[in-house]
Amino acid sequence: MTSHALAHQESVRTALEMSIKRRPNPDSDGLSEQDALWPQRLRRIVRARLAYWGRPNLIDKAELLLTELATNALRHGTGHKVGVRVFFHAGRCVIEVDDGSPTRPELRHAGLDDEGGRGLLLVESLAEEWGVSDDGTTTWCTLPLTEGPEEVQPAAATTPVFREIRLELPADPSAAGSARIQARTMLTMAAWPGNQRHAIDVLHTLVENAVQHALAPGKADQPFGACLRFTETDELLIDVTDPVPHFPDFDQAVAGESGGGLWEIAQEGVELSWFVASSEFDAKTVRAVVRPGPVDL
Repeated sequence: MTSHALAHQESVRTALEMSIKRRPNPDSDGLSEQDALWPQRLRRIVRARLAYWGRPNLIDKAELLLTELATNALRHGTGHKVGVRVFFHAGRCVIEVDDGSPTRPELRHAGLDDEGGRGLLLVESLAEEWGVSDDGTTTWCTLPLTEGPEEVQPAAATTPVFREIRLELPADPSAAGSARIQARTMLTMAAWPGNQRHAIDVLHTLVENAVQHALAPGKADQPFGACLRFTETDELLIDVTDPVPHFPDFDQAVAGESGGGLWEIAQEGVELSWFVASSEFDAKTVRAVVRPGPVDL
């Protein structure tokens, strides 16, 4: 890879994309107080996004790489904004930072007494590859995606999510019924054009499975809940999060070899997946992607 052109290819899966407004201090060569807050914010954001995408193995290095590139961009960039993007492509996690300046950053070896100048050395030591776009504005680096359980990826929508509704569920056997009631109201209010009864049945099954197989009876503060996400082309993403961060027999369940709930959903054309929802709280999310249109029930 020689530039950030990968971002325009169809097989790219974007984990994070945002724009930061620079607020430079005209009286100083360093970071302003406002800009100095962003590296720590980005660490939290990229940690949450990689956990959501089931990539906790990348978090430590990605945090360092992103914050080093972003700090350089905020300190030395000339544009009004700094663009940040993290995406997956061809077995790699790609981190890009656009500082709006055509001046290409240079790798230099800082002296023992220098306070700075080691950012790109750190990038070179941690990243699989790194480089600068042809116009000099974007610095990028990559990390390999390793084999293993973290390779599980959430089923993807074909267009961006524009709205999400979180359902507050009790962590007990009444959760499935509560989810059904809340979803009926929310889908009606959202005027989702798909088969609402079918979507509610899917949500009910996922929540019921989580209650039966993942919740610990009587235990407080378990990560548990559901979220409805709507895309620009009216796809509905149903996410149910529970406190068990693994699902070893997922494929067998979808194939109908262990229980029938997920198999019945899959037979109705619903795309199912699961992924690690939070490396901090040890949780997973089971996702169902429901397409709009008629469903033969």
